[in-house]
Amino acid sequence: MKKLLYLILVLFTISISAQIEKMEPPFWYEGMNYNQVQILFYGKNIAQNQVSVSDNVVITNVVKTENPNYVFVTIDTKDVSSRILHFTFRNGRKSFVKDFEIKKRRPNSALRKSFDSSDVIYLLMPDRFANGNPDNDSVKKLQEKGNRRLPGGRHGGDIQGIIDHLDYVQELGATAIWSTPLCEDNDKGYSYHTYGQSDVYQIDARYGTNEDYKRLAAEMHKRDMKLIMDYVTNHWGAEHWMFKDMPTYDWFHQFPGYAQSNYRMTTQFDSNASQRDAKYCMDGWFVPSMPDLNQSNPLVLNYLIQNAIWWIEYADLDGFRVDTYSYNDKEGIAKWTKAITDEYPYFNIVGEVWMHDQAQMSYWQKDSPIAKIQSYNSYLPSVMDFTLHDAFGNVFNENNAGWNDGMIKFYDNFTNDFLYANPNNLLIFLENHDTGRFNQNYQKDFKKYQLGMTVLATMRGIPQLYYGTEIAMAGDKGKGDADIRQDFPGGWESDSNNAFTNSGRTAEQKQFFDFTKKVLNWRKTSKAIHNGKLMHYIPENNVYVYFRYTDDETVMVILNNNLENQTLSLSRFEERLKDFTSADEVISGSKISLEKELSISGKTAMILELK
Repeated sequence: MKKLLYLILVLFTISISAQIEKMEPPFWYEGMNYNQVQILFYGKNIAQNQVSVSDNVVITNVVKTENPNYVFVTIDTKDVSSRILHFTFRNGRKSFVKDFEIKKRRPNSALRKSFDSSDVIYLLMPDRFANGNPDNDSVKKLQEKGNRRLPGGRHGGDIQGIIDHLDYVQELGATAIWSTPLCEDNDKGYSYHTYGQSDVYQIDARYGTNEDYKRLAAEMHKRDMKLIMDYVTNHWGAEHWMFKDMPTYDWFHQFPGYAQSNYRMTTQFDSNASQRDAKYCMDGWFVPSMPDLNQSNPLVLNYLIQNAIWWIEYADLDGFRVDTYSYNDKEGIAKWTKAITDEYPYFNIVGEVWMHDQAQMSYWQKDSPIAKIQSYNSYLPSVMDFTLHDAFGNVFNENNAGWNDGMIKFYDNFTNDFLYANPNNLLIFLENHDTGRFNQNYQKDFKKYQLGMTVLATMRGIPQLYYGTEIAMAGDKGKGDADIRQDFPGGWESDSNNAFTNSGRTAEQKQFFDFTKKVLNWRKTSKAIHNGKLMHYIPENNVYVYFRYTDDETVMVILNNNLENQTLSLSRFEERLKDFTSADEVISGSKISLEKELSISGKTAMILELK
């Protein structure tokens, strides 16, 4: 009889336990600064239960919302060592137990070193980079299946493909990888970009598993490389399980339902803006398939903070790039960013602030002198330098520069560095996955590529290279996003051209790759480039000269954007040249005398290590 009663109890417990379909975060870590852990329990009518926890752990808050399928339980983990906690859910005489693990933390996890200006970041789209495991191209539970013939479809690139080609990225001279998002995106189509996520605790099965992502970080760390996660705080996808069964009406911004963002990020700081315009920027949806998250809801904000910290600990991450940063609720996103940097004081986070004015971009950087006027601090360490990207746009086609054309565009960009709290912590780039391709703009002109890459490699800030640029990949933004996100040649077994190997590259691919490799690997050794000061000179005859220097090292960069050869009188640069008589030219490997004059060919870059 006792055995029968026990069997009935077990079967009953299993049936009741099944009502917990999700628990997020799935576990936590001991010794965290963020120790008031809000655990989401989800299951049919879960809120009907009373909840308690074992080991004298203190429950500091229980929130039940208008949706009975959710309960948010906050526990104090400050003095809780690694162990299994047991949550008991009781409804009258019925009860069941759900385990929650507190795991050990990596030694010195809080002090992890992040990416900085000594790094070069390689941006890739995993679906378009390399297919390391064809078996996961299509997954039964996810709607969109692999179809490489469809330009905007899923092509099969995955985490294993990245791991397989880490040596290629390292040989190129990049020291960090920023991958566009890898968490699950279950949209019916166009899901390969993965910015419309449907589960932010789960790697998309077509890319691999959570364990694969951890393995990617571990393999990179073996090579002293850094892994940067692309994190999305502003929105999820319409297929997200929490959008289909909302915890609260105001978990997402409602108008009710959908309303389009006006995209006018200036309303976030415009003292003359109407409340309506500001609301439709922050609260409007980016696109109809991406419901806008409400960071002013404390439950949402805690969820996003914990998810970000969980990924850092779980996967051993080295940094974040945050998508559409300036569309978020600005007070909420500041709290999110501060919580992460309080947990990890040296953790770098770069935000996408797609604006075209230095003062407006500066507003979003931590300790901004601009934002200080409004008593605002985003706590965001880094922003993307879109005004420099603008300067790269057509400058190398402007051969006969006037007052505002040619190299003066670079000069004018850097004259505004005084607006930034830390210009050396800006992300600089020729292009990314949302912009026109640099090599398309310049018709794969190698000399113009050399000019652009030289600026990228030697200027202040953190350079980011978009995958394939180094092998002359192009693509027309006017034809749609798929054209600027083409498959890397050699990433699929059936590819006839394998640009991952020296022997497999075409002559053009080799020319571009070898130059990029030389400059980026040289950059690894130059402290003046990493952290040196910048001094530049007003361009003359479309020639731009600047110096990067420390007390112990000086680098002189000369960019001749003129079609004709130019001769420079070096007396103009005596302020920085007076202690030097010669230089090693990095690109050509030649010795240069620094006497009275220096000649430079048309459309040519020179990098001089002064001796």
